Amino acid sequence: MTSVKEFRVETPATPDELGRGAFVFTDDYSVFDWGKMPDRIPQKGAALCTMGAFNFEVLESEGVPTHYEGVVTDDADGAVPLEVALDAGRAPREMAIELTQVPDLPFEGADAEDPSGYDYDAYHGAAGENYLVPLEVVFRNRVPVGSSLRKRTTPADHGLDRENWPDEAVDLPEPVVEFSTKYEEQDRYLDRAEADRLAGRAGVDDLESVAREVNRLVTDRAAEAGLVHEDGKIECLYYRGEVRVADVVGTFDENRFSYDGQQVSKEVIRQYHKRTRPGWVDAVSRAKADADERGVADWKSLCDRTPDPLDERVVRAARDLYCAGTNAYVGRDAFEAPSLDAAVEAARDL
Repeated sequence: MTSVKEFRVETPATPDELGRGAFVFTDDYSVFDWGKMPDRIPQKGAALCTMGAFNFEVLESEGVPTHYEGVVTDDADGAVPLEVALDAGRAPREMAIELTQVPDLPFEGADAEDPSGYDYDAYHGAAGENYLVPLEVVFRNRVPVGSSLRKRTTPADHGLDRENWPDEAVDLPEPVVEFSTKYEEQDRYLDRAEADRLAGRAGVDDLESVAREVNRLVTDRAAEAGLVHEDGKIECLYYRGEVRVADVVGTFDENRFSYDGQQVSKEVIRQYHKRTRPGWVDAVSRAKADADERGVADWKSLCDRTPDPLDERVVRAARDLYCAGTNAYVGRDAFEAPSLDAAVEAARDL
């Protein structure tokens, strides 16, 4: 189970064969790696499932291999294409997928030889040629406010003729692809050599190639809907020499989109917490730093504060943004929602 979607296994994967299962999308949300927050955003799960299924079907039509098998509704016999579900008036919450192996990633404790403390050799020893690549492949077209790229690089690193990052979003001359860890308690960005080692049999060149194609297709679709696709990520499985796109692709949780300069993604809620709940955000940062110093994985146990619930108007604005944005992206009214213009203005006022 993840923090915002449930995971059901119908047929487990084996070293030689993919399994079968499903994601069940909930209305929970997570920011700052906290996991499940105290609120739920109505219809968020259905919006993410709809948008993710739409993107998977676009990828499949363009020859990009994925683990997607369709969506599941109460009135359908097995998995069906998204269009069938929407034509029946049902925005799905469940997505049928192929399953791969996810071995344990032991944490042995950080030391000078291995500062991460995680035993990736053990992971790949159990993985064989059927496994979830323990990386997130991140692609960036723009550097918005809040992007971690601002902390780790300068504009000149990306061919921009300026010394400092400005207070507004910056378009990159070319998309940037990065690699970060997936299963560690705190995400780490990796250089190419370490990413290649952690990827196992799935080489970083193949992962990058798939990520760039996904980025291109999502960016093109967003533009058709009037959205700007700023950045996002994919996760991949490796099966018998082939890299396939896994998890969920191109949603308002996995990716950042904007409309008329306003974020249309989970980043709205993240930035709201930074503005209105700085004490909790700072406590999270301190706990993560403390965990790094102690060489322990569980930073949340070191955090001395917990998040507070959101005001109802914030929950309502977030719900409308997810639903209106999904309607615009898939090109049909899958949800009863205000126009994207109205939803964006409400989010801008938070």
